[in-house]
Amino acid sequence: MNAELRTYEVRTYGCQMNVHDSERIAGLLEGAGYVPVPSEGSPDVVVFNTCAVRENADNKLYGNLGHLRPVKKGHPGMQIAVGGCLAQKDQHEIVKKAPWVDVVFGTHNIGSLPALLERSRHNQSAEIELLESLEVFPSTLPTKRDSTYAGWVSISVGCNNTCTFCIVPALRGKEKDRRPGEVLAEVEALVAEGVLEVTLLGQNVNSYGVEFGDKLAFGKLLRACGNIEGLERVRFTSPHPKDFTDDVIEAMAETPNVCPQLHMPLQSGSDSLLKAMKRSYRSEKYLGIIEKVRAAMPHAAITTDIIVGFPGETEEDFQETLRVVRAARFSAAFTFQYSIRPGTPAATMADQVPKAVVQDRYNRLIAELDQIMWDENKLQVGRTVEVLVAVGEGRKDGETGRQSGRARDGRLVHFRSAEGVRPGDIVETVVTYAAPHHLNADGELLSHRRTRAGDAWEAGRAVKTAGTMLGLPSVGVPAPLPVVNGCA
Repeated sequence: MNAELRTYEVRTYGCQMNVHDSERIAGLLEGAGYVPVPSEGSPDVVVFNTCAVRENADNKLYGNLGHLRPVKKGHPGMQIAVGGCLAQKDQHEIVKKAPWVDVVFGTHNIGSLPALLERSRHNQSAEIELLESLEVFPSTLPTKRDSTYAGWVSISVGCNNTCTFCIVPALRGKEKDRRPGEVLAEVEALVAEGVLEVTLLGQNVNSYGVEFGDKLAFGKLLRACGNIEGLERVRFTSPHPKDFTDDVIEAMAETPNVCPQLHMPLQSGSDSLLKAMKRSYRSEKYLGIIEKVRAAMPHAAITTDIIVGFPGETEEDFQETLRVVRAARFSAAFTFQYSIRPGTPAATMADQVPKAVVQDRYNRLIAELDQIMWDENKLQVGRTVEVLVAVGEGRKDGETGRQSGRARDGRLVHFRSAEGVRPGDIVETVVTYAAPHHLNADGELLSHRRTRAGDAWEAGRAVKTAGTMLGLPSVGVPAPLPVVNGCA
């Protein structure tokens, strides 16, 4: 490796938006001449892409920054950058608490990172740049994808909702939608590289199109994805129940490559708490959507988000959540104990629920969900499933002689390993055993299809999508100048 090349590492916290933002950060850095740090090396640049939603996000960041301080002292020229939602929230506080940080950038100006790093190196001082509104839609930036077989595609950023527990709108701004042609062009570019599965990403995908005056735009987008040759799976996250319309259900059911899976946050089954949360739907509407989805796609897997212990939650409210959980029959759920997020309306609400009460309700919810998920997974035993082989899904695959991947409905499947099966390939197998959070398929494979995504994984090729570097500086050895007729 050339000694002039600077290495980088991106550490990501939080939601799918942050994961995809980190792919853009990696793409920007590599476009500017940086290279990934070797597994045993110490990076020249460490970028923290932070989350402000989870409890103790601040402590986690500052703890990690503290651990890096002596590393930086022993590594001349090392730089530390902090971006993401926590950077947007704390802003100048980060450098006050951790003066060894070199760059702070927000959710609206990811594209500025290479320039800020270069400026900080030149000036030998911290560079802080946080915009209050979006500088450029992030998907115009180059992206280095984590996967050769599956990719995130943003259809919007920001959120127009005012949920009282959520700080995202304050940090990511109002919703900005991409035009459908831009979204489809990115999907087609990924498929051309061998990607088989895309997940359309937005804070509220169901409201997509409102900005350019088409309330049916999301359903149309799903159908358009169905026309892209080579695209085998389409998923999306996250929809909001208040905006969920029948045309989207019809598009899901009638478009073959749209997966029979729906992740739709519930948050609470109590109508009074939903009102306090400013969630503009009630439990019966929520269950009605699920009923329509299952009528159109009987084997659809439904997953959700649930908060326990929101201010004012009574035992009766919690029992309402359990009622909806039992009726919905979720195949998986992301569950959270409510914690105060400074800057949100809920943070100052009366009747904050004692921690011990929240913990008890949380434990009971988990027990209920685990039983339901186990019962739902038992129904899969004996079924033939198509699995997109993944890497890193099963922690003990090497010990058990299994590989792992996702069925079309999103369920995690551990299957009997076979020679020549690579991440990105497609296999068919029969489910032999069910657990609450995964399925096993321990028989012989029914089929194995080698794919271009598997070829790319085997060749060690990361999927990159082009973007606009916006005149940003680069590091390392410059590319040779093009040869022009008559001169060099």
